[in-house]
Amino acid sequence: MSSTPCLAVVALEWQSVRMKVLGFMSGTSLDAIDMAVLETDGEGIQAFGPAGERKLSEATRALVLAATKDALAWERGTPEPASFAPAAGAIAREHFAAANKFLAVSRLNWREIDLVGFHGQTVLHERPQPGRLGRTVQLGDGRLLARLSGVRVAYDFRSADVAAGGEGAPLAPIYHQARAAASGIEPPSAVLNLGGVANVTLFGRETDPLAFDTGPANGMIDLLVQARGLGRYDVDGRLAAAGKVDETALRALLSHPYFAAPPPKSLDRHDFSLAPVEALSTEDACATLVAFTAEAVALGVALAKEPPAVVIASGGGRRNPQIMKALAERLPCKLVSAEAVGWRGDAIEAEAFAYLAARCAKGLPISFPGTTGVPEPMTGGKIARP
Repeated sequence: MSSTPCLAVVALEWQSVRMKVLGFMSGTSLDAIDMAVLETDGEGIQAFGPAGERKLSEATRALVLAATKDALAWERGTPEPASFAPAAGAIAREHFAAANKFLAVSRLNWREIDLVGFHGQTVLHERPQPGRLGRTVQLGDGRLLARLSGVRVAYDFRSADVAAGGEGAPLAPIYHQARAAASGIEPPSAVLNLGGVANVTLFGRETDPLAFDTGPANGMIDLLVQARGLGRYDVDGRLAAAGKVDETALRALLSHPYFAAPPPKSLDRHDFSLAPVEALSTEDACATLVAFTAEAVALGVALAKEPPAVVIASGGGRRNPQIMKALAERLPCKLVSAEAVGWRGDAIEAEAFAYLAARCAKGLPISFPGTTGVPEPMTGGKIARP
């Protein structure tokens, strides 16, 4: 078994090949593993296969939380924390178990899968600074997953971008563009992913796509609710619905220097402090954080050179009625959920990494100057062989 960068010599094996690819995504909420099957040649989308999810086990979640804590304290130039390796192995095994059940329910088997797109679990993301490259860590043993599944696995999608001076995120924009094209959605338009962090892809008629993280989405709300012992997240936005926005706290959150930085730019969900809302009731704090998410998205959309006619919302945050309400009030255009245009809103990120895996295997670009800030379009990722 070997692990190989996605170079042109590797890509020759996949030229003009339509592949059935299983994509995985496990977000920073540490809630579930999303899975989706695409049939794609890495450019167009020929067919959409099944999609599903499996909740992350408490044991793996605990390992990831420990690794995340260590990652936040990890000094550059020192050995990686000892917690990384066991977490990476557990993540790979959990993805394999999730896929086994998913494929069985979908009446598929591993022999029918040509390639796997394995994002792994982000435990650290630091954007580049003047004179200093960024750092990004997605834990997940791609070689172990290839050995367990018997299928080639594309993984470690972000490292090459970061090494070239890019942000390493967001990577989904090229898929957003392909998905919009497959649906006949005309520019100018936008795709908004509301995960732990919110990111937006802006498409114009005459301009190249622009994409970046707008700010926190569910992440800060989740951290607040968890810190106060009230569960993992604000179910159906009930806490926020019962609260009132604290304008002083909101202004403090929006004063973060990130918002003055030009795109492309990226975030970790830990980049913003909960300090401005710590003195508030849980309800008011959640309401304020919802308003913060929406204001940050509105600021991002305002950077579009061609203002979008519609924003398509995907990711878990679209299920929070308070976030969607706040967005609708602040955006200067139509806001719709992914389902309203026939998309699978919970599967977009998993679909994206299936698509990126196919592009990786063929040596096609997955990051661009307008999405991650790399000097020129470039491929990325590695291929692990069984």
